[in-house]
Amino acid sequence: MLNTVGFGLAFLAIALYGLWAPDFERAELQKRYGSSTTRMIDVDGLQVHYKETGPQDAPVLLLLHGFGSSLQTWDEWSVKLDPKYRVIRLDLPGFGLTGASPLNDYSEEKDVAILTHFADKLGLDKFSVIGHSMGGKMAWSLAAAQPDRVQALVLMAPDGFPEAKDFGTKPYEVPAVMGLVKYFLPKYFVKKSIEPAFADAEALNDALVSRYYDMLRAPGVRGAILDRSNQTIYTDPVPRLKKIKAPTLLIWGEQDQMIPNSNAQSYAGVLLNSTTILLPKLGHLLQEEQPEKGLKAVMKFLDAKLLEIKP
Repeated sequence: MLNTVGFGLAFLAIALYGLWAPDFERAELQKRYGSSTTRMIDVDGLQVHYKETGPQDAPVLLLLHGFGSSLQTWDEWSVKLDPKYRVIRLDLPGFGLTGASPLNDYSEEKDVAILTHFADKLGLDKFSVIGHSMGGKMAWSLAAAQPDRVQALVLMAPDGFPEAKDFGTKPYEVPAVMGLVKYFLPKYFVKKSIEPAFADAEALNDALVSRYYDMLRAPGVRGAILDRSNQTIYTDPVPRLKKIKAPTLLIWGEQDQMIPNSNAQSYAGVLLNSTTILLPKLGHLLQEEQPEKGLKAVMKFLDAKLLEIKP
């Protein structure tokens, strides 16, 4: 007689084995996605992976990616920005080839400290910041902490402006069962998690999905993402936003399903000097869905604010 329980366990074991997704070796990912212009630098004990292109004497742009992403999200934009600007993009703490923080600290304060010390190590007295989503929150937090160093600020669907009732909550806290993603990561799951970030799901190609999938399997990243999710706490952004001196571009896709474009009004009501642009038929990932649309608006803003300013 067939032991149905044993058969069921065996079938489950085989199924899970098929979904088993251990971390990739760093060297393998560096081979796939690295280049001669990628570098590593120690910042407070964290080995930060970054890429620098463009003229050394040009105005500096610091590019900060969103949650679950990596510095490759800026590939299309960098090609067009490089001729005019010194473009520096990095894998933020917990992501890409930077990987997990040795201190397991993903607080707002630590994020700002890492970015500030990163700029210090590169000798950046003045710089501008482009930040997307989570990176947008880091961008405005950095601009608030370093108001005399940040020359211009581009916030692309930035996170971090909750309703007052949500102050003190953990918006990204995940149940313990999600810890399984450290061991099992179906590529289909990654694809479905990215789809809502696009207004047109057809724009989500296999190469882009593969890159996100691969970078989620960078050493320690999945565990770091879970730790960051459980450490993120919403706080009142208004006092910090009022410290920002830099002219700011707020840019959103009209069909953003991740962070609604109505948030732009909240930021604009607090920032001292801001301009808002809504892009039709675009979702959350402006720089990857239709890169040229968002970039055109961003370059117009940056050129007007920076090309007459010496770095």
